[in-house]
Amino acid sequence: MGIIAVSHLAVGVTDMDRSLEFYRDFLGLRVTSDWVQEFTDFTTQQPVRRRTAWLRWGEGPHDSALVLDQMISPASADRRSELFDLGTHHFSFWVDDIDAILRDAERRDVPLLFPHTADSKDYGEPEGGKIRSVFMRDPDGNFVQVDQRA
Repeated sequence: MGIIAVSHLAVGVTDMDRSLEFYRDFLGLRVTSDWVQEFTDFTTQQPVRRRTAWLRWGEGPHDSALVLDQMISPASADRRSELFDLGTHHFSFWVDDIDAILRDAERRDVPLLFPHTADSKDYGEPEGGKIRSVFMRDPDGNFVQVDQRA
């Protein structure tokens, strides 16, 4: 028994349509489902109503997904992490053309943070490769990073 891949990452958002513009239109993820879901919260036993959208970049049975959740009821708590806080403080996507993302970010007024080139050892890989990288914030302030092998 072993891990095959990451199933999904879930990100809470305050405005689904605005977030879809960022993740779908800007970063290029493909929406595979988008619906309102009602269920009982397994931790509080309270009713929950949320809009959830699944976004993917691959098509295989074990390809990972990004899930956007907008709480309708109850309202979400407003607790964002800062970079390097405990818990998940950012996530990153491999991209094939970081320069196109940089140009599109400027056109869309998406602020870019810490554009840099790192050694592959900084990614837990053998030393010697170079990886170009940049951080940004999504519309709700979550840190998102994109990386490209140089």
